Amino acid sequence: MGRIRVLPDQVANKIAAGEVVERPASVVKELLENALDAGSTEVRVEVESGGRRLIRVADDGCGMLRDDALLAFERHATSKLRDVKDLLSISTLGFRGEALPSIASVSRLLLETRSADETTGTRVEIAGGKMLHCDEVAQARGTAVTVRDLFFNVPARKKFLRSEQTELAHIASLVTHYSLAHPEKTFRLSSGAGELLAVTPVATLRERVFQVFGGQTLEELVDLGTREQRLELPPPYVPPSEAIAEFRREQEEPSSKTFRLTGFVSRPQVQKGNRNSIFIFVNRRLIRDRLLLHAISSAYYNLMPHAAFPFALLFLECDCDEVDVNVHPSKTEVRFRHQSFVHDFVRDTIRERLIETRPAPSFSPAVSAQPAARMPYSEFSQMIEVGQASQPVHDTELPEVGQASQPVSSADEGALPDFALRPAAGPAPRLDFGGPPIALADAPPPSGRLRVPETHGDFPLDALPASDTSLGALSDLRPLGQLHESFIIAAGRGGLWIIDQHVAHERILFERVLKQRAAGNVETQRLLMPLIVQLTPGQQIEYARIADELNAIGFESEPFGNRTIAVTAAPAAVGPADLEKVLAEILETAEAELRGLSLEDVRRSLAASIACHAAIKINTRLDHAKMEWLLRAVAATDCPMSCPHGRPIALQYSMREILKAFHRI
Repeated sequence: MGRIRVLPDQVANKIAAGEVVERPASVVKELLENALDAGSTEVRVEVESGGRRLIRVADDGCGMLRDDALLAFERHATSKLRDVKDLLSISTLGFRGEALPSIASVSRLLLETRSADETTGTRVEIAGGKMLHCDEVAQARGTAVTVRDLFFNVPARKKFLRSEQTELAHIASLVTHYSLAHPEKTFRLSSGAGELLAVTPVATLRERVFQVFGGQTLEELVDLGTREQRLELPPPYVPPSEAIAEFRREQEEPSSKTFRLTGFVSRPQVQKGNRNSIFIFVNRRLIRDRLLLHAISSAYYNLMPHAAFPFALLFLECDCDEVDVNVHPSKTEVRFRHQSFVHDFVRDTIRERLIETRPAPSFSPAVSAQPAARMPYSEFSQMIEVGQASQPVHDTELPEVGQASQPVSSADEGALPDFALRPAAGPAPRLDFGGPPIALADAPPPSGRLRVPETHGDFPLDALPASDTSLGALSDLRPLGQLHESFIIAAGRGGLWIIDQHVAHERILFERVLKQRAAGNVETQRLLMPLIVQLTPGQQIEYARIADELNAIGFESEPFGNRTIAVTAAPAAVGPADLEKVLAEILETAEAELRGLSLEDVRRSLAASIACHAAIKINTRLDHAKMEWLLRAVAATDCPMSCPHGRPIALQYSMREILKAFHRI
């Protein structure tokens, strides 16, 4: 007797369930996608015990005929495919025909449905893959699927489920995501007697984001608008022949594919500790795609710390034949036909939009409450911690644009204005700007002027300047002085600003180095004696990979024995005292972080290291002219939001927040 046998349908369905039904949220996903494919305008999801005891998904879609309701529980039975060609252009969320039989094989399932073409509905009851009843019932148009006792007949799978709260969180996240993808529909999610989500149809995605996340989150997001890009494709190859000459003439113009991207991304200062706040949809299908995740990370490269992640809500629309969604049983992964094009389109769209808007951070609680990624202490932070902010001052001359940074003598020191803020002698106090401004409990009167105590007078509403959320306002600021000789205090029409002088200068030098590198005219300095650098085996491998880029950015080097290099020239912006430190940092970073980066990212990382060491330091006194130059120069950069390592450059305390704190509005 042979050893190979065909598995019974019951066993095959349980195997398929292991791929499709991982947890209660997997059941909700499959049923929710079926409801959306059915053209429903309202979807209601009810769960109990995190989905273990009960999952019920009801919709007002097209429903099913009696025969279709029975056939839907056969393996690979679907209404969404006809032949193999349809797999190349899938426009529906579901298509495999595995969901219902897989779910029914590991639960007690009840299906209630009615099509508009029938006067009565159908009720089908299945337990563990075995059909128990099929009855005719009174039913409104649409479908309701009730799943009870998930994994009741597969106890081994049940043991792998997490706590009820964890499973409920996965379900809530899933329903929330699909409510964002379909703002024109109603979604309701309830657990027991409590309602977790209830959103009604709205006209725009912005309104749906407000419904789900609230106005505070919406204020911290940058709207991408609608960006389109066409991919021009060459005409199909046609063998030369007189019989097809006319056809060839018709194909002179290459065909094209249109990709469209909409959504929201966060300001660089809104930083998350993981990727859980990144929501990606392709043709309204929720996915977790490595290609697009990498494109988002690349867009924020040098705008956000390495271990931090943004909030992103992206909707990519493209022709169905440009994306293969049949690469994973749960349909959460996709494969694009033109991967490089899609990656660059998403990356460039996000980065260009951030450069256009230049979103400014503020002292508002919305920003301070964000869980920032862990960063190493800066030199200034450590000094504040131990009470050593008042140390000998080392002045640095701020160069004109296009010149290298050079130290100046004490005779060139510029005096600060008399009203500048300087640290008092002795231990410096901790700086804390995190407290929320005080707000009035009473609503303002409807008149055009706000009433405050008579002894203080009125503040006219029309005198309140509009809040300027763009860092382009930096060029119009008036420097007032320095705080701890490390932060520039400046005033503008929109409010009060604090600028970190080190990271501001770092951003200026970073973009200057990149522009010089692109033009091939990086300023270098020859060393009197070559600098000999010993390499570890790992550094030697990475050095061979980035040697050409090191040379292009100003470091002329050559092998000098076993695991040793000799550096004969360096960028002019790097002082001799910092040269060895910069090289060590570049090689250590290359060994630890740059292996998976593109050549462009490597180039930016090298420029960031040079800029960081060449920029003016904290605890450096600046005169009024130097502060003005710094503000104008950083305002002229492409990305004045943060330094190349992701630290914010400027913080704004708007006039509205100041007036609220003083009970003026």
